[in-house]
Amino acid sequence: MKIKRIGVAAIALAASGALVLTGCTSGGTESTESAGDATAIITTNGSEPQNPLVPTNTTETGGGKIVTSMFAGLVSYTAEGEIENDVAESIESDDSQHWTVTLKEGQKFSDGTDVTANSFVDAWNYGALFSNAQSSSYFFDNIEGFSYEADSELTGLKVVDDLTFTVDLVAPEADWPLRLGYSAYSPLPESAFEDMEAFGQNPIGNGPYMFASEDAWTHEEKIDLVVNPEYDGVRKAQNGGLTIVFYASQDTAYADVQAGNLDVLDAVPDSAFETYEDEFGDRAVNQPAAIFQGFNMPYYLEHWSGEEGKLRRAAISMAINRDEITDVIFQGTRTPATDYTSPVIAGWTDKLEGAEVLAYNPDEAKKLWAEADAIAPYGDTVFDLAYNADGGHQAWVDAVVNSIANTLGIQAVGKPYPTFAAALDDRKNDKLTGGTRAGWQGDYPSMYNFLAPLYQTGAGSNYEDYSSEEFDNLLKEGAVAPSVEDATAKFQQAQEVLLKDLPAIPLWYSNVTGVSADTVDNVVFGWDSVPLYHQITKG
Repeated sequence: MKIKRIGVAAIALAASGALVLTGCTSGGTESTESAGDATAIITTNGSEPQNPLVPTNTTETGGGKIVTSMFAGLVSYTAEGEIENDVAESIESDDSQHWTVTLKEGQKFSDGTDVTANSFVDAWNYGALFSNAQSSSYFFDNIEGFSYEADSELTGLKVVDDLTFTVDLVAPEADWPLRLGYSAYSPLPESAFEDMEAFGQNPIGNGPYMFASEDAWTHEEKIDLVVNPEYDGVRKAQNGGLTIVFYASQDTAYADVQAGNLDVLDAVPDSAFETYEDEFGDRAVNQPAAIFQGFNMPYYLEHWSGEEGKLRRAAISMAINRDEITDVIFQGTRTPATDYTSPVIAGWTDKLEGAEVLAYNPDEAKKLWAEADAIAPYGDTVFDLAYNADGGHQAWVDAVVNSIANTLGIQAVGKPYPTFAAALDDRKNDKLTGGTRAGWQGDYPSMYNFLAPLYQTGAGSNYEDYSSEEFDNLLKEGAVAPSVEDATAKFQQAQEVLLKDLPAIPLWYSNVTGVSADTVDNVVFGWDSVPLYHQITKG
């Protein structure tokens, strides 16, 4: 039968619920409250992007908030994680492998130029090209012609006419359209290819918002966005724009929202966990989101590869009292992890084989550590855990390293970096001296998205260079499985490989803990914990 976008949404590996602050809609694109002041600027928190704002090279949350606000893909996600057509008129296939994409007429970039089939095909080819070294290139590896080893055109992409292009995948994928709301699949205007680095400093998008001026990005401070008058999609802004402020600490951001100087905060600091719900009432939220938290151990460090490394990874995992930390430090705003995904993602389970390695077991931890020492003594080596100080992580990092030190009898300390970008740079450049905080916020609502970008061989966010042929094969089998049930089984088996190898030590799943000031209404947090900024009203 012909598979259309609506049909795919029904079988997709979707998230389970919206996260809502203040009385408003349940996740549609239209607000049921008064429109407010259509010129009012919404202020919210953020962080300095790691890279220029090119969609295929933006994989962290600071840049992601901005890129998603400035670009529109073929589809977008509702608060519940369901897809709805945005730039696309239709996405159709008879066999789930050969797809025809038709665009809506009249779509434009913020500079007034047309969004065409070439806008997508050229952007995807740029993102996939090996020599362009885009961090999201692997998102195109299921399209014919992709190569991880050399420059190669995506031969599976063909422009039919200005509003139509076709996509040939290497194998059938029934839920392929579910990916297409992620920013890596955004279109680019012709002007972008003249100087991509310069474009990233002042991007021209086709989404709800655009730069307020050429100097809208004040680095390390803020970014100013205003409504893009050319956008006519499902995320039409109900306000006049966004000012995203880059805070050095969550405590400062929280103080600003308390004082009414910040409208929306999407991450309450741990110092306020006990009080924020009472203080903000129905303007506070504490509900599950598609966020996984853990820490990674680089394989290039002495003691952390081979059989010795496998023993130490298991020992250190069992040395962490997750229940106590989530209760005492996080006041119930986190849930101890039992897998590598999230409870809001279909397919999540707490019954994976090998998941006992995530349970606090000090006796077994000491035993495994001793076995590793018999291979090569750890001696006086200090175990450090890197984290970004601008993200409110110190309290839990201190608790984790104390749990490790007390259980294993070793020296363990936290290693703060001033910013998220600085911490990522050392990860990317193999300069870590120990473990590193590693979190993942879903790009699209699928188990695959929590696994492939982080652990697949050569993937853009696999900074610690984990590689397992068994894991990769299970991932590929899941991606082309004929049903959601078959795909889920393969992805669960792939996670069981991860639980043996432990390239990342799962810690917990995060709830979104957000608040809004009484200056705004219609604040909805989506399946991925990010506010639906376009729905917020003010005044």
